[in-house]
Amino acid sequence: MGNKALLFINGDAPKSFPGLENYGLIACTDGAFHYLKNLDFPLKRLDFISGDFDSHSGADENIYEEKFIHTPDQNCTDFYKALEIILEKGFTHVDVFGGSGGEQDHFLGNLTVAFSFKGQLNIKFYDEFSEYYFIPKRYSVKGVKDKMISLYPFPAVENITTKGLNWPLTNGSLSITSRIGTRNFAIEDEVSIEYENGDLLIFIGKNYL
Repeated sequence: MGNKALLFINGDAPKSFPGLENYGLIACTDGAFHYLKNLDFPLKRLDFISGDFDSHSGADENIYEEKFIHTPDQNCTDFYKALEIILEKGFTHVDVFGGSGGEQDHFLGNLTVAFSFKGQLNIKFYDEFSEYYFIPKRYSVKGVKDKMISLYPFPAVENITTKGLNWPLTNGSLSITSRIGTRNFAIEDEVSIEYENGDLLIFIGKNYL
């Protein structure tokens, strides 16, 4: 388990759950609490439920009230405030479910929140289509042959070189205003990426072929 946390936030509910035994902390925002309850998630496994509780309806949920952490600051999102709590508790890796779906401004906002913690937490998002996260300037991932690989600059990267992709890059540049690296796919089991300046998201999807 170590320093790995699992966090559910208020986007699309996951189709399935990861192995809970792999996490030292399990938490959710108040909005995600509702879909977890409807999916028969073992709520007793939650270490805390945080948020401003504008999505909280009370009733039978009150039996978990001792796990509520009220974070009313309207200048920050519930996701941001939950990450602050996780960081304060000493965790360094966070797997996030519910980061996409619904209103797309929430999705973009969640990426921005993750970016703001980039130097403090290793955050990975998971949904039914892909996993996605910010990567360091030298990065490799294995076990991805035939999977969709998208590279998304945030907002730009320079001198990027990739190996193992069907359409490789060599000392190229990516920018959200000109060229992005989406809808590529891995032709080798291992894909490696190097770049010099900027920040980069990787999306690892389902099999392309």
